[in-house]
Amino acid sequence: MRGLVTKSTGSWYTVLGEDGQKIECRIKGKFRTKGIKTTNPVAVGDWVHYDLEPDQESAVITELEPRRNYIIRRSVNLSKQTQIIGANLDQAFLVVTLASPPTSLGFIDRFLVTAEAYGIPAILIFNKLDLFSEEGLAILEDYTAIYESIGYPCYKVSAQEGTHVDEIRRLLTNKTTLVSGHSGVGKSTLINAIEPSVRLRTGEISDWSDKGKHTTTFAEMIELSFGGKLIDTPGIRELGIVDIEKGELSHFFPEMRSRLNQCRFHNCRHINEPGCVVLEAVDLGEIESSRYESYLSIYNNQDSRS
Repeated sequence: MRGLVTKSTGSWYTVLGEDGQKIECRIKGKFRTKGIKTTNPVAVGDWVHYDLEPDQESAVITELEPRRNYIIRRSVNLSKQTQIIGANLDQAFLVVTLASPPTSLGFIDRFLVTAEAYGIPAILIFNKLDLFSEEGLAILEDYTAIYESIGYPCYKVSAQEGTHVDEIRRLLTNKTTLVSGHSGVGKSTLINAIEPSVRLRTGEISDWSDKGKHTTTFAEMIELSFGGKLIDTPGIRELGIVDIEKGELSHFFPEMRSRLNQCRFHNCRHINEPGCVVLEAVDLGEIESSRYESYLSIYNNQDSRS
């Protein structure tokens, strides 16, 4: 039997069968030995094949279909292992806040690089518009200008007050979308505003650290009443880049990619080489310095935390 994984809690997976019924599934022990190096060999969004157990009330996943794409990150506690956040995506949203908690430009860039590497269109959702001062709004304009200039759509919303939520709803229609971001940026509040019947639990910001409390503890796919699927993910504090060779990294920065065949050396690292058009563009302000700093940070394997 064939079905779509809609929820993952670590050891059990909820699968929506082609017959429209949901069933709880586990995986065979040997499934983990087939060269899969991730902490979760099966992810939300995967298409799988399964066999019913004798009791007919649960099942065993026997096969994983090839993935069209996926978002992956390095695990926080097990640095040598990786975790697939969601698979078979049409697009990925990163929910961003400039304060309470702040999302760093480096974190945004790592997410965008990962999405680029796996061919997933990425959109930035700047939340908590209702909390912005005039100074904050000016910074927000600077942030959105950086990313819109290189082709990333940016939307400004207040999930709490419902501001511009209709625009986000239109983006989600009839697509499979992953929603990610730090804990506390308002992912659950935004999803509740988009689809009120879901009623996800929301949490406050931890006073002592300005970090968000985790209110989503596992990935889950939500069927949208207006068409489409949304994958809600647990908040992530850091995003380690996985499986990108240093020589390929610049390919996943659009503003660098458009200049790559212009450098003097074909194997230019864009660090200190003569005749590097990327460095020239940084000096001229044609490539944003924060983006170039993110390139260097990733190139030098410096993990990003907020």
